[in-house]
Amino acid sequence: MIGSLLPPSVVTVEAFADLPGESPYPGEEDLVARAVEGRRREFVTARRCAREALGRLGYAPAPILPGPKREPLWPAGVVGSITHCAGYRAAAVARDTALASLGIDAEPHGVLPDGVGEAVTVAGEPDLLRRLAHADPSTHWDRLLFSAKESVYKAWYPVTGRWLGFEDAELSIDPASRRFTARLLVDGTRTDGGPPLTALHGRYLVADGLVVTAVALPLPELP
Repeated sequence: MIGSLLPPSVVTVEAFADLPGESPYPGEEDLVARAVEGRRREFVTARRCAREALGRLGYAPAPILPGPKREPLWPAGVVGSITHCAGYRAAAVARDTALASLGIDAEPHGVLPDGVGEAVTVAGEPDLLRRLAHADPSTHWDRLLFSAKESVYKAWYPVTGRWLGFEDAELSIDPASRRFTARLLVDGTRTDGGPPLTALHGRYLVADGLVVTAVALPLPELP
């Protein structure tokens, strides 16, 4: 599912159910020690997906610990992203010689809770969502926008080291190509030597009761 949205250089592993009784991987126990059971199962399965994806790149199994913003800390030479929601867990990884960063997100395909839509949209986006809903009322476009901005943030943070709020990007969505673009409304200076980011581009899929989005940031072009 998620693999259809990403380039061939990306290794993806996904799961639609958990293994009964699966324990956290050694070294990750403390990360979910206080989590409710559902959250714990999602975490354990998603981390297992990530280790399997890393194994396909030739990396030995190891704990995947969180960084300062709870982002997964990948082995040297790897970029990646993890997502999990009810009924779906996935990981995507690639060598850092292939991509600058990755962001993936999955959400249940349903309307956003009351008040969330107002919190995650900027000027112009409510009109966009109304137009999209008029053309295709079967898609929960507000949930898709939310997911796309989550993927954008996950791709943004590794190359900038800075927070990106929902209000810091304006989304456009093209249903014909199932693509989206996030125009960045803040300084896009990078820490990896690439040119400042002005926009991030991604793809989406709505299927099997899920909204799945992905952003693959190419390497900076050499001068």
